[in-house]
Amino acid sequence: MSSTTSGTPDGGPPPVGPLDPSALAGAIRAECERLSLPLPAGVEAGLAAYAMRLWAWNERLNLTRHTDVERFVSRDIADAVAVAGHLAAGERILDVGTGGGLPGVLLAILRPDLKVELSDSVAKKAKAVRAIVAEAGLSIPVHEGAAQELVSRRGEKDRFDALVIRAVAPLIKLLNWFEPLADHYGRMLIIKGPRWEEENGEARHRGWVKQVTVRRVASWPIRGSDNESVLLEVRRREIREPSPAPTSAPPPAPPSPRKR
Repeated sequence: MSSTTSGTPDGGPPPVGPLDPSALAGAIRAECERLSLPLPAGVEAGLAAYAMRLWAWNERLNLTRHTDVERFVSRDIADAVAVAGHLAAGERILDVGTGGGLPGVLLAILRPDLKVELSDSVAKKAKAVRAIVAEAGLSIPVHEGAAQELVSRRGEKDRFDALVIRAVAPLIKLLNWFEPLADHYGRMLIIKGPRWEEENGEARHRGWVKQVTVRRVASWPIRGSDNESVLLEVRRREIREPSPAPTSAPPPAPPSPRKR
């Protein structure tokens, strides 16, 4: 593995040495500017530190296919930027099925105000991402095991405001896992590709949207293709109180006296 990347004909990022965090940070900033992705000031060093550790661990364990600056920015950072725009200040976030820490670690770097936690049901991935965030100098809780169990154990004071999910499972499976727990978290924010409408239709057909509503809240292009990514927001369906029964009609007024 090498964290180097070749320049592209359309002005992509220049080559970056595998052990040069400063150059990598500069290349990430330049590529974000080229793609018009807004970055908060000063975050590129943290992004570079994380990318270097993620790519190093990827030699031992398959955690990501985005092992160069161009794909890291156009796919991973682009997704995180899109999600970050739909999170309020100070929200408590759980990245479900985080793999190598995406997009949760990026959200924590881009938005230090958020309370981000990571979870993965695969023990070796949870162990790897725990090491990655520590080596990158970050302090992010990492949970090993089924996210459903973690969500269901949380009380009202520390429940998650949002479950952020990317590349974990089809929508019908996600609803199967989390719809019964809809009162234990605020909402799900799910990153999906062009098949999201088909998945949504299947979920409706199978009856998995009885307690929740699913709506598209954002979309952005997938670089290098004609497709787009979408952000779905899944919320507990509001239960409307029944309207009060109408009161009995008042008796009719007596007829006016006739004039003689």
